[in-house]
Amino acid sequence: MNETSTAASGFADLSRDELAVLVPELLLSGHLIDRSGMAHSIAAFGREGMAAVAIEEWQTASPVYTRRMQRALNFVGDSVETIFKALQLDVGAPPQFMDFRFRVDDHDHGEFWLDHCGALADVEPMGESYVRSMCHDIEDPTFDATALATNARAQVRPIHRPPRVPADRHPVCAWTVIIDPSHEPPPIPPNSDRLAECRAAELSLDPIDPTDAGTADYSGPLLSDLRFADFSRSALIRIADEVCLQHHLLARAFRISVASRTDADADILRKSFTGIAGLTSERIRDALGLGDDDAGLARVLRLHPAWNPLRYSGAEVEHTEAGVRLRLPKHSPALEDEVWPSVIDAEHLAPLEAMARGVNRRYAVEVLADTEAELSIGFALADKPFRESGEVAITRISTGANFRFTDRGIPLPLTVV
Repeated sequence: MNETSTAASGFADLSRDELAVLVPELLLSGHLIDRSGMAHSIAAFGREGMAAVAIEEWQTASPVYTRRMQRALNFVGDSVETIFKALQLDVGAPPQFMDFRFRVDDHDHGEFWLDHCGALADVEPMGESYVRSMCHDIEDPTFDATALATNARAQVRPIHRPPRVPADRHPVCAWTVIIDPSHEPPPIPPNSDRLAECRAAELSLDPIDPTDAGTADYSGPLLSDLRFADFSRSALIRIADEVCLQHHLLARAFRISVASRTDADADILRKSFTGIAGLTSERIRDALGLGDDDAGLARVLRLHPAWNPLRYSGAEVEHTEAGVRLRLPKHSPALEDEVWPSVIDAEHLAPLEAMARGVNRRYAVEVLADTEAELSIGFALADKPFRESGEVAITRISTGANFRFTDRGIPLPLTVV
């Protein structure tokens, strides 16, 4: 068997059914980036420093990728309903794991609440100070920044939120969203220009084919849940690529924030990358029912958000009788943006080891070539499994590591009564 990935999208070889399974996995993967990155931020900067990094990261990245998704799926607008649609396609709110429920009263008024919050499940065992950091310090400015992408006069304010009283209170939190001309727009987040002008923000992707079977956009009513199987194959490919860009934009914003505090930003980003790389490989393998052999590894590598969109990273995956090879160019938009691929070199392969061992713990990683043009990496099975890296083990602490999506049936349109 001889295969080389040359498609315009790494997802182009998937069926519509496979894409419908993969997209929520990619959304969850993006959410879990912080389970890896914030652990290393706490170690470097303490709890308050970690919270500051998280605020800057999400404030800066979310308006950029929100506007991209709105344009891609044709639901650009300035209403509360538009804000809620964007949340359903945001790595900050992966379906079911962050179980957002919505009510729209009119163009300018609505509410949302969480029937389940995986993020809260992760931090509640850490104590009230961490709960307050997430649900107060981080959420207040970042919710407004997300809404800012749709309407600068939108304000997101809590009805109630954790720490939960009583301890099992449901829904876990509830918020109002109100648009009013009298509202002062929130301050422009720091480094917004650096995110808005980066290669990920400006990357052009193939348009959705409106003739493809299934729903081509989200221009219709707000739905109680997005059932990804209802989207066309073409739309799902675009959604998948956009979600991967959300990963990269978060990684860029994270690195910018960390670099303002330490010159160890590449090392901290690499550790964060290692943790999410391994867990994401494992979940992609399991979600699509792939094997733990070379064929399974090659497919997981092609689908991994670290290398997608392909025109952003320039990565190529080869699967031949000789094994699996990953080619990483020395020049690409991803390298210009200093995101995940930029922290890989011949001396720093830990993210690639974690990525391969998410498929099979026995995979060893070897540099096959290191030239001015590219870094070429080979993967081969060793006799015995390797121990899981500490970075992956940290990320696995999240309840998202073992979370399973379920079919909730036909979603209901949420119309103004």
